[in-house]
Amino acid sequence: MTRINRLLAANRSEIAIRIFRSAHELGIHTVAIYSHEDRYALHRFKADEAYEVGRAGEPIQAYLDIDAIITLAKKHKIDAIHPGYGFLSENPLLAQACHDAGILFVGPQVDTLKQLGDKISARKIAERAGVPVLSGGGSAIRDAKQGERLASKVGYPVILKAAHGGGGRGMRVVRQPDQFESAFEQARQESLTVFGSPDIFVEKFIQRARHIEVQILGDAHGNLVHLYERDCSVQRRHQKVVEIAPAPNLTADVRLALCDAALAIGREVNYENAGTVEFLVDADTNKFYFIEVNPRIQVEHTVTEQVTGVDIVKSQIMVAQGVPLADPLIGLPSQQSITTNGFAIQCRVTTEDPANRFMPDYGRVSHYRSASGMGIRLDAGTAFSGAVVNPFYDSLLVKVTAWARKFPDASRRVERCLQEFRIRGVKTNIPFLIKLVMHPTFMSGDCTTSFIDETSELFDFPTRRDRATKLLTYLAETIVNGNPLVKGHAQPTRRTPAPLPVYSDLTPIPDGMRQRFLKLGPEKFSQWILQCKPLLVTDTTFRDAHQSLLATRMRTHDLLRIADAYARLCPELFSIEMWGGATFDTSMRFLKECPWQRLVAMRERIPNILFQMLLRASNAVGYTNYPDNVVKAFVAEATDAGIDVFRVFDALNWVPNMKVAMDAVNKSGAICEAVICYSGDILDPGRTKYDLKYYVTMAQELEKMGAHILAIKDMAGLCKPYAAELLVRTLKQEIGIPIHFHTHDTAGVQAASILKASEVGLNIADMAMAPLSGGTSQPNLNTLVEALRFTGRDTGLPALHLDSIAEYWRAVREFYTAFESPVLPAGSDLYQHEMPGGQYTNLYQQARALGLADRWTEVCRIYADVNGLLGDIVKVTPTSKAVGDLALFLIANEMTAEDVVSGTRELAFPQSVVDLVSGRMGQTPGGFPRKVRERILRGEKPLRGRPGAHLPPADFEKTASTIKPLLDHEPSRREVVSHLLYPQVFSDFARHQQNYADTSILPTPAFLYGLEPGEEIAVDIEPGKTLIVRFQTIGEPHEDGTRTVFFELNGQPREVTVTDRALEPETPRRRKADPANPSHVAATMPGMVVNVAVQSGNAVVKGQKLLMLEAMKMQTIVAAERDGIIAEVLVRPATQVETGDLLISLE
Repeated sequence: MTRINRLLAANRSEIAIRIFRSAHELGIHTVAIYSHEDRYALHRFKADEAYEVGRAGEPIQAYLDIDAIITLAKKHKIDAIHPGYGFLSENPLLAQACHDAGILFVGPQVDTLKQLGDKISARKIAERAGVPVLSGGGSAIRDAKQGERLASKVGYPVILKAAHGGGGRGMRVVRQPDQFESAFEQARQESLTVFGSPDIFVEKFIQRARHIEVQILGDAHGNLVHLYERDCSVQRRHQKVVEIAPAPNLTADVRLALCDAALAIGREVNYENAGTVEFLVDADTNKFYFIEVNPRIQVEHTVTEQVTGVDIVKSQIMVAQGVPLADPLIGLPSQQSITTNGFAIQCRVTTEDPANRFMPDYGRVSHYRSASGMGIRLDAGTAFSGAVVNPFYDSLLVKVTAWARKFPDASRRVERCLQEFRIRGVKTNIPFLIKLVMHPTFMSGDCTTSFIDETSELFDFPTRRDRATKLLTYLAETIVNGNPLVKGHAQPTRRTPAPLPVYSDLTPIPDGMRQRFLKLGPEKFSQWILQCKPLLVTDTTFRDAHQSLLATRMRTHDLLRIADAYARLCPELFSIEMWGGATFDTSMRFLKECPWQRLVAMRERIPNILFQMLLRASNAVGYTNYPDNVVKAFVAEATDAGIDVFRVFDALNWVPNMKVAMDAVNKSGAICEAVICYSGDILDPGRTKYDLKYYVTMAQELEKMGAHILAIKDMAGLCKPYAAELLVRTLKQEIGIPIHFHTHDTAGVQAASILKASEVGLNIADMAMAPLSGGTSQPNLNTLVEALRFTGRDTGLPALHLDSIAEYWRAVREFYTAFESPVLPAGSDLYQHEMPGGQYTNLYQQARALGLADRWTEVCRIYADVNGLLGDIVKVTPTSKAVGDLALFLIANEMTAEDVVSGTRELAFPQSVVDLVSGRMGQTPGGFPRKVRERILRGEKPLRGRPGAHLPPADFEKTASTIKPLLDHEPSRREVVSHLLYPQVFSDFARHQQNYADTSILPTPAFLYGLEPGEEIAVDIEPGKTLIVRFQTIGEPHEDGTRTVFFELNGQPREVTVTDRALEPETPRRRKADPANPSHVAATMPGMVVNVAVQSGNAVVKGQKLLMLEAMKMQTIVAAERDGIIAEVLVRPATQVETGDLLISLE
């Protein structure tokens, strides 16, 4: 026996580590080699010593340089070299060099490698041993013509194989004669590139074949045994994906014949050490045929070890030292001593993207969470958080081997293990493996080599959400670059959650107004309201209050936190006004939230209080008129999502424009609350346009059209206390439906208007919780409720509960300091300019941005003049915006309202003003003054009649097709409606979700400002799944202008690299292709550009090759997806690119 003291693994990654482990158990000192590119690889640190070989820039050659490896081995007094698999493992030159240097080679003898390394020679050995071989393949073919003749003789289909290769490389299946020449050239080129030999031979191809291999082990004393078989039939592109031991559903006689055949071939060459004899078994006839011998350890040796209990690598090392198999150190005295127990399955987890034709991926593994448990064995390479996967080597991360007593149990066990993995930063084939091992064909053990190719459902993957990484990326972006919503504004001092009221969630949620409505239906419910003595209350804090005070920036996260308290503490509320109006736009545009998701989530939390929304009639929740079918679809979806009360208004009080929306609401079964928008002053006898008769007539029309409730919408707070009393008293006499009063407290006296109206029969009033009341919001709910206490209109709402909820809103408001508007106390001029509450602060901000803050009084006066110029119109979004736009336009151009008519300057007026005067927002009573209309429209003909009647119906199917590329699923009806209402806003929102996931679940300070060093937050991504995120620090800038942001995620280090937009990169950044732009040609995988086949100005046709990429020894052609002209080529040969980089643009 020759003792090995120092063993070198002439390999890398997983197999090198595997060798070190067995060697260590034998008390052998281990030595690793590594290339410059592998200097951080894990195998280097798993050895007792490690030395660099080769030169930088030659990552593959370093492991193929026999002279360098032998020189290093001599220098460091190496006793033995184990070649592992791949690289030099089957190269007789390495074995010979070891022999010449007096170093043991842990593998077969040199002559054996020579005989079996050549597949043609191996076939002849099999024939001498009496083992069946496939027809053809007697020798390498000289050229395609000779191969075609042989293929015709053998009979198609045939398979071309590299004579000196393995691992599925240099192989092509040819099914028709006309495919032979191109397949031969491809196989020949690949063989030459990978194995250094152009030799190709032809064999008969079996259509339904099982790939079965037998593990053999021999010693230097003539002993040879087998360790039974492995089933390697599950393959892709002739490369093994999953291996099983023993082979399921293999009959005993076939198993015995295969094992005997393997031993016969081994004895023919006096085989020493470990090797594998591979066969094809015809699944239809059970006949088998020799393929090749792999005179080395196999990737899949683990499954054999698990079912036999034999450490094959340890046995290799012992055999190399001259130890007989029967020696207790190996413990294999006879074939009978070897048995199998249970089943083992091995899956190779690789950094390949199965959704993109298994393109290799590489980069930094930002997070690696491994798996374990009973019956699981993991053999990993460089697999850990922070590891770098580079494009030079095999894409294997870890081999997962599962053992169980029964095959289906082993399959379920490996699936469980795969589900436990969390690997981020690089794509992996785990989704594919999970689908594969749970497929019924696999579970039944009936796979053939064509299983993957013939089973398309294996590639139907659930979308990988990767929510944690996306949320961390958003936080990193915000920490480094800031959030444009608040950039430049002072940060609030509060970062801790707002205090919640105390309540019990153990008791059932009490019934409320919604249960009564659902029981009675809208008509009977309306009549019930009329009989109700208390003044009913709508809380506007969830929408209009923060729209008026905080620019509609309140986030879903803060609304949901208090929702449970409302359901349990305030079931007496009539409704919560929580949706519609500007909410729909701003939630997507600025808050990057789904408005539908907000509604559904709120409905789940508050099942007992009516939900109310503001519907802009034919404007839906937008700022323009939409086709009728869009309005109808919107109402139907909103009802289904949880809206009970639709407050329907027209911005000009034009009743015909309300009919489509009102009909849709009535059809949906919801409550139709039709609106009269209050303007003017019914107490002023000099203002006759909007007098008492006007409002009564409109109210009567709306009742006839099916309104269940009439709303008085006093947007500017113009309805004085005595006007409110008069209006409500008169309406109660003229109509038979309840009255709901909505006002803004801009003048500071609107609580009195509610009180006066309540004295004459007002049924419902809008109010806001104290911290978000007053000013341009609604009157104070908390104090109004107390003002009515112990009167005939006592609301019955509990003061203590209201105050505890108000305390929450007080604290929450502190998060939104950046959106606070300056306090603008209204004077008596409010009754002249009649500016709506929400616009009052918004217009001021616009004026300040234009440098007109000190001329605010003048802005208000001009606003009033513009209103008069337009004929005194009702001013609600969007008509109020047009008035404000024209006012600012006149001031900016040093003009008066009179100059619009009498001036000689040719001006292009704001588009909102053109839309208003042209009739695209509807019609105003009496129309617009003719001279004003002609001056603004400049020859354009105004629209007559209802705008929606002139619009063609929206195409929902076409819209769904348009937005599908923006989503990771089939578009829902709600998403289609959202896009129809706000095409660009929805598209931007969808991209945000693709990049960062659902950021609405982040706490508000984190969403707006990021995290502070050391700050920790908890983020619930779904029930029962919480991310604990702690921000550590920001790294120094990189050359490309990026920074790495360091976090802890659930206690584990995570890092995210983002671009610092304040820095200029030292190296230019690559442009990214726009997935929605068909003229952009993107990199389909990370890698290096091998060649470019076109240049600017070239005409190309669909399918034409544009360039070739290479990564991890895989080349892929990027072809034109349409005809066109090359506008720009942004890469050249040797350019390194990432997935999604823009390579070429077409005209």
